[in-house]
Amino acid sequence: MNRLSVVDEMFLRAHRGMGTPIALQGLWRTADPVDTELVERIHEALRVGPLGRRVLRARVPGARPRWQQTAWAHPLRISEQPIPAAALPDWADAQGGDLDPALGPGWRLSATALLDGGSVLSLTCSHALADGRALTLAIDHALAGTPLAAPTAGQSDWADARRQWATVLGGTARALRRGLPARPAPATERNVVLAADYTGPATRSAILQVPAREWNRVAVAHDGTANSLFVHLIANMLWDSGFPSPTLAASLPVDTRDEPRVDNDMAMTEIAITRADTPSTLRRKARAAYEHRMTSPGGIPEELLQVLPDRWAHALAKGAGERDILCSNIGTLPDSLLSLGPHPCTGVAARAIHPGLRADTLPRTRLSGYLTRIADTYTLSLVSLDPEAIPTAAALTGLAHKSLAELGLDATNW
Repeated sequence: MNRLSVVDEMFLRAHRGMGTPIALQGLWRTADPVDTELVERIHEALRVGPLGRRVLRARVPGARPRWQQTAWAHPLRISEQPIPAAALPDWADAQGGDLDPALGPGWRLSATALLDGGSVLSLTCSHALADGRALTLAIDHALAGTPLAAPTAGQSDWADARRQWATVLGGTARALRRGLPARPAPATERNVVLAADYTGPATRSAILQVPAREWNRVAVAHDGTANSLFVHLIANMLWDSGFPSPTLAASLPVDTRDEPRVDNDMAMTEIAITRADTPSTLRRKARAAYEHRMTSPGGIPEELLQVLPDRWAHALAKGAGERDILCSNIGTLPDSLLSLGPHPCTGVAARAIHPGLRADTLPRTRLSGYLTRIADTYTLSLVSLDPEAIPTAAALTGLAHKSLAELGLDATNW
């Protein structure tokens, strides 16, 4: 499929300033310096791979935009001076600027040496191009030198427009005949109180590693799963940061792909969490939620968002998928990502960042967590979107260690 999905277009509008800007990032840390020639080969493989594409607008009203392959890429960015390990989160956060999925390039490969002798490789792309699972697929195939299948050409603009309008008009008519339910109350707007002269970043980042054996042991001890323990942890971190409500809402992305594709093949669901919840109760809540994913209200077809002008579509879908916390379990990564050529990796992480987000335009989401497993290690990537409650990266890291310790878990900082 070479047409943009509804999810693709929502992330594209966010890139254009209508919503929260989001970029996906994969990070690889090695104990020794990575050879520049190897990084150049990876960059070239990515340039001609599935991330090398841009959005091409359709000329027929109602037809979806399509993807066009492009070999244009940001130059490989290698820092001239090594950085201390403590500066790694700030360096990684800075790799998301100037990504353009419409005009291209929508991705960037960067690397820096560390003062301890190691190095870090970053692959960042606009969320319009790919989700977290897709980003790991793209780098996996680039490292292996095996191409992913190109998307099929699909229908003409006229045929696609006819299909879209038939879906929208027919679906809307059926929804109106059934009667639309009352519009749900809008989410409470965040009241962010910051000093008038505040110029700091809108987000804070932290990355920690936990032995998989210990994580799974604690999950089983609480009659939960690795995933429900993750959700429980992020919820407790938010409460520990000062979140006042006894109930919070969690957004849970769900991978829906049935074959390896570099795209946004995901859906969203949500659960309500109270302070009385445990990994066991959250296991049951999450299982039920995965059967009832977020959809458009009243049975109105979601394709409506693709035939409306961008600003109308944004107003209709504003805040969709945003809840108090985001818990994205990206899953188990392939073991092939444990090394970059001859260089073993001491850590592999995947997460989302928010380039260009301002402290006066924060979304409802206050804390995002991303969990991956590779070999015998879980990596927990955290992004705080609440500079008032969590003013520094050190505060976020300390909050994570506290919440983990309460569960009987020790973590290692990246």
